Amino acid sequence: MTNKIVLAYLVYLPVALGLTLYVARTLFRNARVFMLDIFRGKEDIADSTNRLFEVGFYLLNMGFALKILRIHDGSYDPLDSYQEVVEVLAGKIGGFAIYLGVMLFLNMYLFFRGRSKSRANRPLPPAGNVITEPTY
Repeated sequence: MTNKIVLAYLVYLPVALGLTLYVARTLFRNARVFMLDIFRGKEDIADSTNRLFEVGFYLLNMGFALKILRIHDGSYDPLDSYQEVVEVLAGKIGGFAIYLGVMLFLNMYLFFRGRSKSRANRPLPPAGNVITEPTY
């Protein structure tokens, strides 16, 4: 039984941490565009803020992945066969993937909200610069 639990850990940890790395890298590479828009093209503050969000994302998600690591709680023997190992791993990794998806959409919501707040606070362009459609 102990060998099957160790096997489950050896599969779960790289998959959970790899998923976290992939989602974070994808999210924050693409979030730079939003940050530049929010901070009106100021690259230094946009990049710094984006990196801070990324570090927070890593800490939250890797911390959660490690927090839910426990496969066996001592009250029963959940891993009598390799089929049970696969089923337990599917539940753990599937649950973690759902959690990562929720965190991804939460971050996207924050980026979109920051962008819309930034645009709402921008001053209107001067009236003389308005381009109108020609009338015929």
